[in-house]
Amino acid sequence: MNQEISVSEKLKSLLSKGTKVVVLTGAGISAESGVPTFRGEEGLWKKFRPEELATFDAFMANPELVWEWYEYRRKIIEDIKPNPGHLALIDFQNHFDKFDLITQNVDGLHHQAGSENVIELHGNIRRNKCIQCGKKYESLEGTIEGIPPKCPCGGNIRPDVVWFGEMLPQDAINYSFAVSQDCDLFFSVGTSAVVHPAASLPLIAKRGGAYVVEINISPTEITHIVDESLFGKSGEILPSLVKLFK
Repeated sequence: MNQEISVSEKLKSLLSKGTKVVVLTGAGISAESGVPTFRGEEGLWKKFRPEELATFDAFMANPELVWEWYEYRRKIIEDIKPNPGHLALIDFQNHFDKFDLITQNVDGLHHQAGSENVIELHGNIRRNKCIQCGKKYESLEGTIEGIPPKCPCGGNIRPDVVWFGEMLPQDAINYSFAVSQDCDLFFSVGTSAVVHPAASLPLIAKRGGAYVVEINISPTEITHIVDESLFGKSGEILPSLVKLFK
């Protein structure tokens, strides 16, 4: 059962169909589905830190090792399902005339839930791409073999995620900046607000005149600048917000 939450009259008034809404999600929303942080794992991977494996240099030095780590991560999230927080954002998408969903997560759970046009700032672990020609691969099953697989062009295929030291997709970050600057209502959901440039989006929204709401289990770096903080699980708070406009 969804918890009843106390929200301001201002927020209630902004939950109208014509409001331009942007939602930024981070690891917190997926943690409620059971997605691990992949730090301190058992077995072989306990010897490595993500910062040692999730880099282009690591992939070039030992592509088999890095590929197998990502295969291990994919198998872990294979059976993980979207939670009520992900599903509530479908109601947001269907209710507001202008709605944009931006995520720092690479697990693909927003797509799995049914969200459309998700801006994935850090890529998607379920996709792959060739390091040589850039061709994207939604699935490699039954088509390409090898560890790591080889593209027909001869290049190694890598996970389509942003590694440490790499730039975010320019189109994605430019679009995120633009819609955040122009929105009326901005939600920061389950993110610590410390990883840039995504962490700057709530500030950009506030400077643009938006009402900024934080949803998190505890205070974050932006708690002191947001207009409203709703502390608790996003899987409970987001469905409760949906009940205010459905």
